Formats: sequence, structure tokens, C-alpha cells
Amino acid sequence: MKLVTMALVCLLLATVWLQDVDSMSMHVSASRCCFSFVAKKIPWNKIQCYRNTSSNCSYKATIFKLKGRRESCVLTEDTWVQAYLKKMKPCLPK
Repeated sequence: MKLVTMALVCLLLATVWLQDVDSMSMHVSASRCCFSFVAKKIPWNKIQCYRNTSSNCSYKATIFKLKGRRESCVLTEDTWVQAYLKKMKPCLPK
């Protein structure tokens, strides 16, 4: 009887741990989303690199890293953004 109880406790703890790990990964992904976007075309010489937002975000967006340690969100579907992405390298992961 003690073996069955111990197995059930281990199973319950594993389930709680997996849910906690999944919720943490969702939090990290959601923090890489954009909710407002630059409307005007950003000059090419002001952009250092780019990174895409998470696939869990509401909008398909790109984040441009600008000179001066700033970042700007733009909609990936904009034609000028697509043209820039073809010529530009992605930012290196931290």
C-alpha cells in the first residue's frame, strides 16, 4: 500500500512541476511581443540588426535593434520591412 501511495505522490509532483515549467516558458515568450508599432520607415543606417517576436504573440512583428541601444517594433508584413530583412542579419542571441 505504501508503494502505491508513494507512486501517486511522485506522479502528482511531476505533473505540478511540468505545469510550472510550461507556464514559465509561456511567460518568457509573451514578454517578447510587440503591441505598438513604428508607422514610418526607419532609415537603414540607424538599424544594427533584427529579431522576430515569438510565434505566440498576437502580431507577426520584427524588433529592430537601433543604434543607441534602443529597439523599435515594426510589422513584418510591411513591404519596406521585408526588403530590409532580405539584406540584414539577425541579432546574435544573448
